Amino acid sequence: MSHTAHIPSHRKPRRSASKLAVRAGVAGGVLSTLAMAGTASASPSEPVAETTLEMPVLNLDLAAEVSSAVTTAAENTRLAAVEGELTAQEESARTGAAAEAKQAKETAQKAAEKKAKEEADRKAEAERATRDSERTSLKSTSTAAKAPQGTGTVTAPATGSAAAIVNFARAQVGKAYVMGGTGPSSFDCSGLVQAAYRQAGISLPRMSQAQSTAGTSVSLNALQPGDILYWGSKGSAYHVAIYVGGGKFVGAQNPSTGIVERSLSYDKPTGAVRVL
Repeated sequence: MSHTAHIPSHRKPRRSASKLAVRAGVAGGVLSTLAMAGTASASPSEPVAETTLEMPVLNLDLAAEVSSAVTTAAENTRLAAVEGELTAQEESARTGAAAEAKQAKETAQKAAEKKAKEEADRKAEAERATRDSERTSLKSTSTAAKAPQGTGTVTAPATGSAAAIVNFARAQVGKAYVMGGTGPSSFDCSGLVQAAYRQAGISLPRMSQAQSTAGTSVSLNALQPGDILYWGSKGSAYHVAIYVGGGKFVGAQNPSTGIVERSLSYDKPTGAVRVL
């Protein structure tokens, strides 16, 4: 009688190789014991039957487990690399933002310092201008107080015909100089003098040469508002203007300046005549 022990193999998913090896060893030991017992109990006259052992089939999907482990490790490595790159980018962004903030702060500070300096310079310039103006005013007042009546520094307002002439001349300041102009939008030097005297009912010659001889000669130290100033020789003057008092005159100077009011010191005349 054949004593064949058949032990079926059992496969369970994802068993470790060490556990499978232990179980295979135990199964083999049991089979060996059974085989020896069967041989001892058999009759000596009976031939010993050949015993066939079926070993459990160990089907290990080691390749799948290794592949899964490798895939998991690769994914973990990739995630670590991504996390490291993000950390580096965040650090770089923080460093760049700090540098930009520092530069912006320095730029703003420089702009504020420049503005403060410009404001200080402006205030200093305004203060200097105020002091200069005050000194000029004091000097003019002092000079006028010391000057005798009738000199070129007299500040008394013009009256009568002189006032009409002076007021008209000053009203033309800022208009254009045009050669041959007699008004109302532009004048040359003699055209302005002629038009001003017309306001007082006085007719003057048209040309500056004739106007320089139209009245009585007066000293430049005894000028009165309304006097005619001339430049050049009397009778052949090349320019004329009207004295308006306070050491100033109004004249149609040239195409660049037009009609202006200037101090006698700006362009000292040669002489003067009085028609009034």
